Amino acid sequence: MQTVMIVGAGKGGTAILKIMKETAMLKVIAVVDHNPNAPGLLIAKKEGIPTDTDWRKFIHLDIDIIVEVTGDNDVFISIREAKNKNSVLIPGSVAALISNLIEEKEDLITRIQKEKYKHDLIFNSTGDGMIVINQHSEITHFNSSAERMTGTKRKDAVGRHILEVISNSELPQVLQTRRVYANQELILNNGVKIITTRIPMLGENDELIGAFAVFKDITEVMDLAEEITNLKEIQTMLQAIIQSSDEAISVVDENGKGLLINPAYTRITGLSEDEVIGKPATADISEGESVHMKVLHTRRAVRGVAMRVGPNKKEVIVNVAPVIVDGKIKGSVGVIHDVSEIETLNRELYRARQIIRNLEAKYSFDDIIGQSEEMTIAIEQARLGAKTPATVLLRGESGTGKELFAHAIHNGSDRKYSKFIRVNCAALSESLLESELFGYEEGAFSGAKRGGKRGLFEEANNGSIFLDEIGELSANTQAKLLRVLQEKEITRVGGTKPIQINVRVIAATNVNLEKGIAGGTFREDLYYRLNRMPIHIPSLRKRKEDIPLLCSRLIQKINQEYGRNVEKISQPALKKLMMYDWPGNVRELDNILGRAIIFMNYNESILDQHHVPELIKIDHAQKEPENKVMDSNKTLAKHVEQFERELIIHTLKKFAGNKTETAKTLGLSVRNLYYKLEKYEIANNSVQ
Repeated sequence: MQTVMIVGAGKGGTAILKIMKETAMLKVIAVVDHNPNAPGLLIAKKEGIPTDTDWRKFIHLDIDIIVEVTGDNDVFISIREAKNKNSVLIPGSVAALISNLIEEKEDLITRIQKEKYKHDLIFNSTGDGMIVINQHSEITHFNSSAERMTGTKRKDAVGRHILEVISNSELPQVLQTRRVYANQELILNNGVKIITTRIPMLGENDELIGAFAVFKDITEVMDLAEEITNLKEIQTMLQAIIQSSDEAISVVDENGKGLLINPAYTRITGLSEDEVIGKPATADISEGESVHMKVLHTRRAVRGVAMRVGPNKKEVIVNVAPVIVDGKIKGSVGVIHDVSEIETLNRELYRARQIIRNLEAKYSFDDIIGQSEEMTIAIEQARLGAKTPATVLLRGESGTGKELFAHAIHNGSDRKYSKFIRVNCAALSESLLESELFGYEEGAFSGAKRGGKRGLFEEANNGSIFLDEIGELSANTQAKLLRVLQEKEITRVGGTKPIQINVRVIAATNVNLEKGIAGGTFREDLYYRLNRMPIHIPSLRKRKEDIPLLCSRLIQKINQEYGRNVEKISQPALKKLMMYDWPGNVRELDNILGRAIIFMNYNESILDQHHVPELIKIDHAQKEPENKVMDSNKTLAKHVEQFERELIIHTLKKFAGNKTETAKTLGLSVRNLYYKLEKYEIANNSVQ
């Protein structure tokens, strides 16, 4: 190994030092510069190479090569005269030339590295797979996308024959034919389907260097094509639905310009597509404001807006909802209902309800809720009664479900496909009830219809008739009903000819008929005809174990009626209900639950204790109020007002004067409560 001394540690000397360090055949034994802070000296010190400001200290050493890069000719002459005759002295000009050449080389290498980095970056960042092979079909380049699609790592692919990595590759064929194969389909070893283009690589002199393949995974493209096809099918289906709908539909974009209408829209409004599509949303309005524009502004649906549309000023009801995609408003969809059609449908619905109400029994034994012993006995008796033609007398307090039992008995009998007529005997006057039950002949009384009228017993022929509040019948009507039960015939009011009927009578009462017999208000013989199969329906206070089941069923019913979504009742609320005696029975329980659900927030799903209004217990055993009524000269209206005033004061005291809670508990609106406070002159100091 030859030894070297470098004289001059500036830019040139530093470059020479770096070159010498990388050369295994040369060893730098000294670096000299008159400037102790020269960059070359600092590098030499870090490397452990002896340094000094005077070259004479090292000139007598065994040095093979001396490089003088100071640029000072006197220094060069001095070194030449003082050096050993075996030492080779390289002048600064030669050293500078070598230094420049080295710098240009390093710069070129740096630029080549940068270009290679750019090419590699592009090569590996593209989504297309790229593979390069040499003239021997060996893989030289394999980018990241090729790794992803083939499932082979670059380090496992580079240097191997292409057919070892992709067994059905046609790149070797490209080497043989020197032809370009564009946009060909190929399935890789792992099942991925690709579209590939293969290109031969030729040098400047048309010599073959290798081949290059660019390919794309078309699985995603095929999936996208399938999605587009599906979207087109959905679009076609939606258009078919909109076009075939009997509801008038209009669609506008985010700017309120018309996009789509259907034939029903043209039929109702009288406006064609040319008059609506591309026009402002106000184009179809004769009277009123644009609901489409309101919805686009507020981003909230609007329902039930009345307006007039089209040249004929058609009266309609409009519902409009926004179309929001990824949080952005894209338009709105409106549905228009012809008011005249709605009114026609309402009339038809009303008539249908009347028919159902009069001719059909709505409930069956499955609708009767109860697992208590008393209720089970009543249900079994009713099931037995349904299988016989005997008259059934349903007895029980108001609100226990006597009418429900009547429906179930009819539906459980062999008459279930015939009519079911319901009559509330207490709701009609004596004269009107008689004509309604038994019918009348023409001219029977002033205002009678020409040709007369069939009575309810005739309407119910071969079916069932439910006589509710049977204890309220007058003596005359009782006599006629007894004849129906005994002889199976009726005589119309004003008529003389008896009419044979086949009717199953189901009667109900909440009064003590035995007391009526004793008091002379109810016929004993009719009692024995009605009481052939008595069924006692227990009060709710005698079957409190049924309250949880009743609550569950009633909550479902109330949800449907009010459009709510209450899931269940909490245990504390249920306990509160179980502690009450329920003088109004199931009807009162229905009222309490309905009131509680009405006042619940829409986001609440569990009926809790605080939702249940205060249940006020009334002591029916107290006789003092009755005596007060008997002894007083006040009218009934005055007594009712007195009781109402006392009840309001009592409830206000209970809630420390809180009028909102008081109104909620009493089932009043706050405005109505204030009206009664003023009416009864109830001041704040009277409830403190």
